[in-house]
Amino acid sequence: MAMTATVLVIDDESGILDTIRILLKKEGYEVITAQGGKAGLDAVRGAGADIVVTDVRMPQVTGLDILQAVKDNDPMTPVILMTAQASLQSAIQAVNAGAFYYLQKPFGNDELLAILRRACEFRKIRVENKQLKQEIRRAGGGVRDNGHVTRPIGKSRRFLEVLRLAELIAPTDSTVLIGGESGTGKEVLARFLHQASGRADGPFMSINCGALPETLLESELFGHVKGSFTGAVRDKQGLFAAARGGTFFMDEVGEMPPSLQVKLLRVLQQREVIPVGATDSIPVDVRIIAATNRDLEDEVRLGNFRSDLFYRLNVIAVDLPPLRDRRDDLILLIDRFLEEMTEEGESPRALSSEALDAVLVYEWPGNVRELQNALEHAVVLSRGPLIEPQHLPARITSQKKEPLVADRTQPNPTLDLIERSYIMFVLQAEGGNKTRAAEVLGIDPSTLYRKLSRYEGNEAPPK
Repeated sequence: MAMTATVLVIDDESGILDTIRILLKKEGYEVITAQGGKAGLDAVRGAGADIVVTDVRMPQVTGLDILQAVKDNDPMTPVILMTAQASLQSAIQAVNAGAFYYLQKPFGNDELLAILRRACEFRKIRVENKQLKQEIRRAGGGVRDNGHVTRPIGKSRRFLEVLRLAELIAPTDSTVLIGGESGTGKEVLARFLHQASGRADGPFMSINCGALPETLLESELFGHVKGSFTGAVRDKQGLFAAARGGTFFMDEVGEMPPSLQVKLLRVLQQREVIPVGATDSIPVDVRIIAATNRDLEDEVRLGNFRSDLFYRLNVIAVDLPPLRDRRDDLILLIDRFLEEMTEEGESPRALSSEALDAVLVYEWPGNVRELQNALEHAVVLSRGPLIEPQHLPARITSQKKEPLVADRTQPNPTLDLIERSYIMFVLQAEGGNKTRAAEVLGIDPSTLYRKLSRYEGNEAPPK
């Protein structure tokens, strides 16, 4: 039965390469050969082989080096090691390093073909299993830590648009740039993209580029070799290498110093890193998701961010809306956070009507993160099942809802007062969003700005 798999064969003896190539071609395999370890490494990175068969003892680059390179490039690729000097210890070492099989020379043709058939089945099962997991994730939109398939919380129009885009791009390996204010949930979306992708079985690594000094950030990203600087007492693997086969999330990438922007550009272009103090590059197989609360196009114009790096990162742009623009999601988020904060065996806390009014009126400049922290504050201070206004942070309860005209004590309000009351009521109901308030009021935004300027005396209309 003809095979359709592509086999990469690596050996430093041309006679062995020719013999195996002729044998496998007769069996229907596609065969790629590489003479020597260095040529083998190049072939591993570019050939796209389904199975690798390599000699162990080769000068400069050994079979174990080839094995590691294959696992870095695609962990699902079976590697069969060949050697004329086999020992129990070396066989155990090879299997522990991830080899599929350890074959002692000389071996029979039937023995090699039988191992290859098993390797084909092994790869087929692993690929199908990975695809099945991906389909399950895509059907539900993600995976939470407890293994249940779910989607990020939200039903507002703008947030659902973001989720639909995320579901489209998750199965790809395209670089994603997530924009949005601080606290909008950029890392939550990045984890969703990872869990809904074909890399979900791999690691998810993250770093805040604005939280570390330049030298430490460089070491964390790219790694270093022993002795490269004071305190480097041993080799350290960088996060790009540690995230191989998975996703690397770089938060606040706009804070990255110019010197490291150049190195990040190399990673995106060459898919390799050079550790601090090293001369040889290390290939990386990782999907990069970056996030920023800055306008990177403005930063490019100001000379603070490289334009070539911006275009490499901005392959697919996703902008997360602030919480004040997704007011319909407030109740859902409150219920989720209160449920997560409930101790085992207890009933979830609930907001009283007065506390809920305060939460709905507040504009949430700190977005979802501020909401979560405020609810945690309230849960700690409250004793009973209800969270009252006094349990919330003072900044939230100090903002009062604009009363309706019917609630005012003045017996005969003027028409201007009625108009102002209604405009302020709608504006607060829309979370301060003037564009949406103008739509509800049925007036042009510039008209709304003029009226607000007259009411407040300090808000100029837009230019």
